[in-house]
Amino acid sequence: MRDIITDPDSAAIAVTIISLAHSLRRRVVAEGVETEAQLDFLRRRRCDEMQGYYFSRPLPAEEFARLLREGRSLSLAFPVSLSIPLAPGPDG
Repeated sequence: MRDIITDPDSAAIAVTIISLAHSLRRRVVAEGVETEAQLDFLRRRRCDEMQGYYFSRPLPAEEFARLLREGRSLSLAFPVSLSIPLAPGPDG
């Protein structure tokens, strides 16, 4: 898969998928996030969930359960003003 940061076509496809899913009142999960630049791109386009090596390598079940018990999470608060146009979300 090409990188959404370096390949304009991949970026356009990602933005279109996010917009389409939100217009259908669906949540979007991006897989394969490996860099902070990819995370930032997806956050600015209001991707709902992300997973990949940026967050964690694959873990044994016991280690994953420990992380869940600890309640570890990444805050994905969105900035108040964005410099890119966004499609309306599921609420409007």
